[in-house]
Amino acid sequence: MKIEIRGLNKIYSNGNHALKDINLEFGTGMFGLLGPNGAGKSSLMKILVTLMKPTSGVVFIDGRDIQKQRKWLRSILGYLPQDFRFFTSLKTWEFLDYSGSLAGMKNKKKRASEVDRLLNQVGLLEVRDRQANKLSGGMKRRLGIAQALIGNPGLIIVDEPTTGLDPDERIRFRNILSQLSQQDVTIILSTHIVGDISSTCQGMALLNKGEVVFSGSPENLVSEADGHVFTLKLTPHQYETAKERYNVISTIPVEEGWEVQVVSDNTPEFDSAALIIPNIEHAYVYYMEHKLKTEITD
Repeated sequence: MKIEIRGLNKIYSNGNHALKDINLEFGTGMFGLLGPNGAGKSSLMKILVTLMKPTSGVVFIDGRDIQKQRKWLRSILGYLPQDFRFFTSLKTWEFLDYSGSLAGMKNKKKRASEVDRLLNQVGLLEVRDRQANKLSGGMKRRLGIAQALIGNPGLIIVDEPTTGLDPDERIRFRNILSQLSQQDVTIILSTHIVGDISSTCQGMALLNKGEVVFSGSPENLVSEADGHVFTLKLTPHQYETAKERYNVISTIPVEEGWEVQVVSDNTPEFDSAALIIPNIEHAYVYYMEHKLKTEITD
């Protein structure tokens, strides 16, 4: 599957320019959209599932204009919106069974088997007979994930899927997506949680204020921060100074004071400063707080 996004703009009636000339291209596997809240990720997701029309621009999937091929798109689509809701009068299995019928699964026996398989996969099999509205917040999110997967869609779009999930649930979800991405499936994952991207996505785009400011692999983004991430061992007084001068990423109390990680264009002016190998969280902070701002200034 090949997805092409060309010259996409979205301007709301209040004048908010949510998307500004978005151009992206990717294929089978998992593609991540990363950015802070308000970056335009949800607007892009809604356009991709044809819940909203762009102001200008076009999206092609395998050469088909999705605004002109909505019925076809929805026949191959699994979607988990950020604000996921369901029929509260249904039991957990009933809701997923209903979702399966909407996805075109007509054989009741096969649908029932798939319902239980997915409930087991997302850890909800033991509560299959509980009313959906009585599930915990994390369980509701997992039920939403299951309904996005039922029917074996060729395109899966998930918007902030790990919101409300505890660490174990988040790991479970990442593993599910990682397994799916090895198949002939295209997955688009939108998130503001940096770790969701590094552990699952082969390609990614970084959005900021409606614009694509980076496109490439997570490894490419991490390489942007090479030579710019440092660990410091500081006294309490030095720590206060460091907070004023640098972007502090992590802080760990130690016997002498604090051990911190910072991003900086230059080596921090502390004797304990030592370069460390960056991860994607470091890279995200460096790119957003240093590289991007420097480019804008220039």
